[in-house]
Amino acid sequence: MKRIQRLLVPTDLSDNSRRGLLYACSLAAENQGVLTILHVANDLAAWEFYSDEFAFLAPTGRPWPTDRVLAEASLDLNRFLAPHLEAMKKITYVNKRLVLGPIAEQIVTVAEEEKADLVVMSPRRHRGIRRIFSAGITDRVTRMSPCPVLSVAAPLPSRPWRGAWLPLVFRWPRPRPATI
Repeated sequence: MKRIQRLLVPTDLSDNSRRGLLYACSLAAENQGVLTILHVANDLAAWEFYSDEFAFLAPTGRPWPTDRVLAEASLDLNRFLAPHLEAMKKITYVNKRLVLGPIAEQIVTVAEEEKADLVVMSPRRHRGIRRIFSAGITDRVTRMSPCPVLSVAAPLPSRPWRGAWLPLVFRWPRPRPATI
């Protein structure tokens, strides 16, 4: 079996992505591997209008300078990683990268550049019609990635009893809990 030496962890700085980061930290510490933490800055959020009153005149607005966007993203990434510094001390080498552009394509590009053995991601759960019409970033990265992608998701709570609607339809008595 191939040994996992280089791990890539893309993060969107959400609480959901902390799960993937902690899992990757433990994998990298066990295998004495290299951990690369990637944050893809959102260049679309870096647009601002001259004034709210004139927003209808210039719908595209004016962009922030790229260095300002990357500086803000770097500060956000450092704030996100601050609670996990103790877990990262056990890893031989931790690398942080910031890039700008389309998220899934940038993750795949960095995985190729870093020669990653594994990409650890934490997908968001989409339900209903949103799941049908839009593929998530984890799905797109899985299809394009040059290496395996590990998806770390939170466990779903179990339902109390799957046949809860049957007694209502057939007028059966509800099951009672066992008494001792």
